[in-house]
Amino acid sequence: MTFQPGGDLSQEEVRRRVDDAIENNDVVLFMKGNRLMPQCGYSNRALELIGQYVEEFETVDVLPALDQYRAALESHSGWETIPQTYVNGDFVGGSDILAELDERGELEQTLRGE
Repeated sequence: MTFQPGGDLSQEEVRRRVDDAIENNDVVLFMKGNRLMPQCGYSNRALELIGQYVEEFETVDVLPALDQYRAALESHSGWETIPQTYVNGDFVGGSDILAELDERGELEQTLRGE
């Protein structure tokens, strides 16, 4: 799923994209930037943590419509911070939560939906 920078995305279009990504992917990371060029340290850390345990997962670059993505994601998670990770439709957390789960040895199980 590629979203073009500079596109005029309405709040409703972003909400639909968020809903679709969460519903149609086992693991999805909403991040600043993309896999090849993460645009913030927290997004990069989340990408690395997930990538340790899951080969196939979706990423969504929120930068083309940051405010709209924040609002749409907040309606799912209650958080407006980015990055956000969802597994099987459930909000897991940002890079800090992923790191805590990894330290406790629970991240792989969480990402596999166990």
